[in-house]
Amino acid sequence: MASISSSYKKYQIRNRNPNPKTSVLLVIDMQNYFSTIAKPIIESITSTIHTCRRASIPVIFTRHCHKSPDDYAMLGEWWNNDLIIDGTPESELLPELGRREEDVVVDKNTYSAFRGTGLEERLKEMGVEEVIVTGVMTNLCCETTAREVFVRGFRVFFSTDATATSSEDLHQATLKNMAYGFAYLVDCRGLQHALCLL
Repeated sequence: MASISSSYKKYQIRNRNPNPKTSVLLVIDMQNYFSTIAKPIIESITSTIHTCRRASIPVIFTRHCHKSPDDYAMLGEWWNNDLIIDGTPESELLPELGRREEDVVVDKNTYSAFRGTGLEERLKEMGVEEVIVTGVMTNLCCETTAREVFVRGFRVFFSTDATATSSEDLHQATLKNMAYGFAYLVDCRGLQHALCLL
């Protein structure tokens, strides 16, 4: 596993720590529908959430869900209409996350957490300059959202161990892409150290 997990390292030539005063944590699509993919990273996700809360970094959750076939768009075709329907148990966030009443939940119906959600405006109102990306799936919603964070002018921090997808190859491909052109890579322990919480 060590050789696979270090494969993105040759692209990880930029290092920086997030500024807790201007950061937000995005927890992407940690829902019952994705539980098979999400469960192995629960410890890393909850650790990251806890670290950010201790550093007074706001936490925003996203939920991928569809209200009707009118909002399926290309996802319906691509995934043979096997989509997450709002109001079903599959659409709910995993209870292990410890979401608080005051935590914002952004509903989305595509890979991007920005398209039609008002997230960019919310981040600007909050004074956010940096976004820490965690969740599932690494190569779909996490990567698409991280790329959009970058092109919208926010600094991106992308978690290596609090993101997951359906295969290690796809996970590693995204980490390489992120390190090469979009994001500073972080992991749970590094984030704790960077925020002086060890």
